[in-house]
Amino acid sequence: MDHPLRILFVTPEAVPYAKTGGLADVAGALPKSLQALGAEINLVMPYYRMVKGSGLPHQYLGGEIEVPMGDEKLKADLYLGHLNPHVPIYFIGREEFFDREYLYSTPRGDYFDNAERFIFFSKAALLLCQHLGFSPDILHHHEWQTGLIPAYLKSVYQNNPLFRHTAVIFTIHNIAYQGLFKKEKFWLTGLPAEMYNPEGIEFWERINFMKAGIVYADAINTVSKKYSEEIQTPEFGYGLEGILRKRKKDLYGILNGVDYQDWNPSHDSYLIAPYHLKDLSGKRECKKDLLNEFHLPPSLNDVPLLGMISRLADQKGFDLLMEILEELFALDIGFVLLGTGEQKYHDLFTQVAHKYPQKAGIRIAYDDHLAHKIEAGADIFLMPSKYEPCGLNQIYSLKYGTIPVVRATGGLDDTVTHYDPATKKGNGFKFVRYDAKEFLSTIKMAIRFYDQPEHWTSLLQNALAADFSWGRSAETYLQLYRKAWEEKRGKIAT
Repeated sequence: MDHPLRILFVTPEAVPYAKTGGLADVAGALPKSLQALGAEINLVMPYYRMVKGSGLPHQYLGGEIEVPMGDEKLKADLYLGHLNPHVPIYFIGREEFFDREYLYSTPRGDYFDNAERFIFFSKAALLLCQHLGFSPDILHHHEWQTGLIPAYLKSVYQNNPLFRHTAVIFTIHNIAYQGLFKKEKFWLTGLPAEMYNPEGIEFWERINFMKAGIVYADAINTVSKKYSEEIQTPEFGYGLEGILRKRKKDLYGILNGVDYQDWNPSHDSYLIAPYHLKDLSGKRECKKDLLNEFHLPPSLNDVPLLGMISRLADQKGFDLLMEILEELFALDIGFVLLGTGEQKYHDLFTQVAHKYPQKAGIRIAYDDHLAHKIEAGADIFLMPSKYEPCGLNQIYSLKYGTIPVVRATGGLDDTVTHYDPATKKGNGFKFVRYDAKEFLSTIKMAIRFYDQPEHWTSLLQNALAADFSWGRSAETYLQLYRKAWEEKRGKIAT
């Protein structure tokens, strides 16, 4: 290749502009690492109300793009921001679709017009390339919201010279969310009718956006090695395990990295005191500050403080937590939680805060500032997920010396090593069965070691020494990009 790799990165969310989960962290960090390795990269995402209200600099470029939707052409407004001086991020705006309080759903359920919103966004992302005259070598798209893109490239744009050599990589961050819609909406896609069949986009008489990405992309990856294997099984594949097994040779697992510029207790501007591997005294100050933030009594300074930062959903293991709440709060512990999600959990944790005012600090919100304080101030971090494609909070927790207690699934299993007191190796605690009693006994095990300074010091040192920076993962993505691009050129040549 005689030019820098040109990448179009299409994502439904990216830090620091808009976030619901780990995808946003990936989309905010990976492109900067790719650019540092020599790639030329443009990002595209929707212009949500959250972007508009972010206070981050961006400019209006005009309403130049017309997007066909059924019988109509709808105008898309274009805006431009930057992840850093070298990485532009283009925003696709249309108020009726994206000027809303939430990104995809309210606590009461999904938006009724998500199909229209993300058909519009996917078409607009490709039209943006034409508008900019940008011919990508790689189109890297993420999650069901962008799943239709490779279907357009294999059909509507099949003979477009701009995309002639474009190889498409589709990343699955969470296969449980697939973008399933009534078949009556298929005509809005503008795709050829023959793509609506069981080998294509059809899934039990509905359209499946995630399936479109899996079927039509040149290569597919997930965000950890273990999860790439798990989703080929009925337990974790959510009905798509068959098509994934069929595409097994094109399916890769690349563990997410984290951005240690943003997540590092030695220079984290959100913390009251810095700390690092050689001097942990600041962590105690951070714990005091966190207790203060939640108006919890100073006496909790001397007991293990358990933390959670999560989407409040069944997937994250909150049903296990519900089962053990009384036994957990009977222990000598403190507990803090930050998150938003399903209404039943909003209600549950509001009750927990009232019932245990001396032990539980609850914040039903998204608050990046507080997330950093919890990672630094807690002693033990809980992630009892039913499944976890990668998980980032356990990796942040390691960096902050906050010992993770996790279920051995997906990326949690790939990043957390169960502590062995005989060798003093390991950086956290894992349980295998999705079972409330196992979860509770693993928490109790962590607490026992917390009370043994010799072992706890080893755990802290092992955790803080772990390195999951983006550099390594970005290199692996570049290798995948080059392989896909060369295979694409090979197919064209033959």
